[in-house]
Amino acid sequence: MNHLLNRRHFLNRTVSGLSSIALASLLKEDRLLAGATPLRPRIDPAHPYAPRTPQFDAKARQVLMIFCSGALSHVDTWDHKPELVKRHDTPMPGAGGLITFQGEQGNLIKPIRDFKPRGQSGKMISDLLPNLAGMADDMCFIHSMTAKSNTHGPAENQMSTGYILDGFPSAGAWATYALGSDNQNLPAFVAIPDPRGTPQIGPRHWGSAFLPAAFQGTAFNAQKPIPHLARPDSISAANEKGTRDFLKRLNERHLEQNPGDSDLAARISSYELAARMQLAAPEISDLEGESPATRELYGINDSNPVKAGFAKNCLLARRLLEQGVRFVQLFNGSYAMGEGVGNWDGHKKIHDQYAVHAPILDQPCAALLKDLKARGLFRDTLVVFVTEFGRMPTFQKGANGRDHNPKGFTVWLAGAGVKPAYSHGATDEFGYEAVENVTSIYDLHATMLHLLGLDHERLSYYNNGIERRLTDVHGHVVREILA
Repeated sequence: MNHLLNRRHFLNRTVSGLSSIALASLLKEDRLLAGATPLRPRIDPAHPYAPRTPQFDAKARQVLMIFCSGALSHVDTWDHKPELVKRHDTPMPGAGGLITFQGEQGNLIKPIRDFKPRGQSGKMISDLLPNLAGMADDMCFIHSMTAKSNTHGPAENQMSTGYILDGFPSAGAWATYALGSDNQNLPAFVAIPDPRGTPQIGPRHWGSAFLPAAFQGTAFNAQKPIPHLARPDSISAANEKGTRDFLKRLNERHLEQNPGDSDLAARISSYELAARMQLAAPEISDLEGESPATRELYGINDSNPVKAGFAKNCLLARRLLEQGVRFVQLFNGSYAMGEGVGNWDGHKKIHDQYAVHAPILDQPCAALLKDLKARGLFRDTLVVFVTEFGRMPTFQKGANGRDHNPKGFTVWLAGAGVKPAYSHGATDEFGYEAVENVTSIYDLHATMLHLLGLDHERLSYYNNGIERRLTDVHGHVVREILA
């Protein structure tokens, strides 16, 4: 310890310490010049959903994220692998005794439905989803997606929030935090759960975590509208309006007496939004005014009540986007019914289970794409079709289904800002592992934000001493898919 009391050592250490401070300051200035400072949206607590200007020219104004819960098999839908057919029911080369999530793997198994060329592009897509296959010329495929977890909960977390751990804001919350909404009578972010229930992590898909609570998604669907919106029969419309007007005057006076109280302003804003929603939400959820042709297109009158319910949810998604809602998250599949019963988790009997799930997804989802395109909403809306990970090209040993596979799977995008009829990246000859232009969920999120006019490295929120981002410290914009 004596050397610390030595004047020469003290001065040397002081000089090096000051130099380090100076270097840190210069590096900070370099980051400032490079535009790496955090983006801090200016949010009026009294108007948290007011539209905000993106950082740069945006290709998309809205996002529709379609989430297939349970891990939809890429090798049975989007990722054509002739070698799987050629080597059907033979061991995967170099994979003897391969152990995955639920245990040892058996032989390679060909797709459960045939692949055919689609549209003018000739893209090979399975017969499992024939209506969606018919939209191939509008789709931009990423065949080299990877996830960090082979377990549904953490993988769902990552796809919706960027992290496999709980406690982080969803992509929709980040988007609405940065950009607000073009509709001040409806939530900026709406989550539409499947008619059968919610995915495994439930509300964490649309949570705001440490972001302001105003940016949490509002969950409702066509079967279960927002509760407690109806006016009691004992109160007349005139009395209700008079009460609202009186409360508005009281609130304005209270704000005048407490200038700068952002918590008060935010609380008043939330109540006023609830009042506006009381009028707007029932109207947006009322599908009776849709034409018979539109109802037929979506399959709303289908004899299968689950398919009819999902069709109504798809139509609800279109109506929300039409009204300027910034982020809509539409779920297909639920967890509560058990493994593969109400979702795409096809471990044991994938032929039988997918025969149930595919028709529920296919017609309504394809109709939603067609309707968005026909109404000109593709120009401003980015559609992102995801699932939490892929499935194995093998069947599980002793079963007739495929195990979890985060090493390579397919997502696709459509609409604003992406190339139509385009494929990016590839898995190996069996669809087991991404090998060409490997991408991550971080890259997908970075690309989504980029198309909204946001730099994923700058859009951050200071929480517990850390600048938090949707993409953590990772991610690159997949520029090859940009139109």
